[in-house]
Amino acid sequence: MQKIIPFLWFDKEARAAAEFYTSVFKDAQIIDSTTLEDTPSGTVEIVTLRLFGQEYQLMSAGPLFKFNEAISFVVHCDTQEEIDYYWEKLSAVPEAEACGWLKDQFGVSWQIVPTAMVEMQKSKDRKALARVTEAFLKMKKFDIATLRLAYDGKTIS
Repeated sequence: MQKIIPFLWFDKEARAAAEFYTSVFKDAQIIDSTTLEDTPSGTVEIVTLRLFGQEYQLMSAGPLFKFNEAISFVVHCDTQEEIDYYWEKLSAVPEAEACGWLKDQFGVSWQIVPTAMVEMQKSKDRKALARVTEAFLKMKKFDIATLRLAYDGKTIS
């Protein structure tokens, strides 16, 4: 059993969210489901799933709490195709898209981030880092080629 498991409170959508996430992420699976009766929220369903080896618990327990951008899940992507795939599958609120962040149909925030950008941000070259930052602040979905050009000090032709 993992020591720490992210736990997400949904109104009624825990099962639907678990099924959706396991359809989006490879090697994902629902590993358990429990129904609790007679709680302060009434009947509550708790679904446990595993994404990339990390367990998550999702609970349907009524509309008491809402998701916000203070918590998000980062997905590191090695290729533009991977970024495009997760963006297409997860983004459901276009007005929430900014700087690699998106919001899914359940209101959960995700950051779809190229691993190349993570490496660029470790640079000691302050000018290159400033160029990358300037470039990504203008983006909704990250474009690896544009970020690399900015890092190298080149312009898009």
